[in-house]
Amino acid sequence: MCTMAPRCLVVTIAHDCSYAVIIRRIHVRKIVSHLIITLDGVVQFDAVADAVRRRRSQEVMYDFNARLEEEDAMLLGRVTYQEWAEYWPESTYQPFADHINGVQKYVASTTLKTARWAKSDNIALLGDDVFAAVAALKTKPGRNIGVHGSPRLAESLLHAGLLDELRLELYPVVAGTGTRLFREGGPSKQLHLAGAKPTRNGVVILTYQPVSKLPS
Repeated sequence: MCTMAPRCLVVTIAHDCSYAVIIRRIHVRKIVSHLIITLDGVVQFDAVADAVRRRRSQEVMYDFNARLEEEDAMLLGRVTYQEWAEYWPESTYQPFADHINGVQKYVASTTLKTARWAKSDNIALLGDDVFAAVAALKTKPGRNIGVHGSPRLAESLLHAGLLDELRLELYPVVAGTGTRLFREGGPSKQLHLAGAKPTRNGVVILTYQPVSKLPS
């Protein structure tokens, strides 16, 4: 029994035309992206940041924090890493501060030469082949790997077939301007709605899975 794995792949081998089955359980970690998004698809929303903060209630945070407990590593894009490395080591915003400062962090960048996180050594660059490095991480022991912020990284992992879940906190506000989750002209992608949790203040927590990730 695979007790610690979020998922297990079961490999079945038939031998001499019989069904003497060999079962090998291979640990596969899930990669889960967490993003706050407005009704017009904006994920970097300075214009309505205060409205989003007011609606991020205890109900919303309870769900988010429960998902954090399922993760023991984090993927960050270069821009998010450079912004967050300045802020989170000194932050007292709990429990996320303890989480991000304590877990192993991996930075997706082909331009950075080093990555640092205050006095901690639990951060590393993924290297030039980001997708190969992420695929390798998924096979290592551990819990889920979270992608926090980093919309360009989340989009790239989705199209590369490496993202297992896209968790969106959908806020009933229109930003009007700002970075959208999916860029114009990108490839099409089908997703399955795996969960929807409306909250009392109008935020809807949506969980999507790529169609290719659904069990057969």
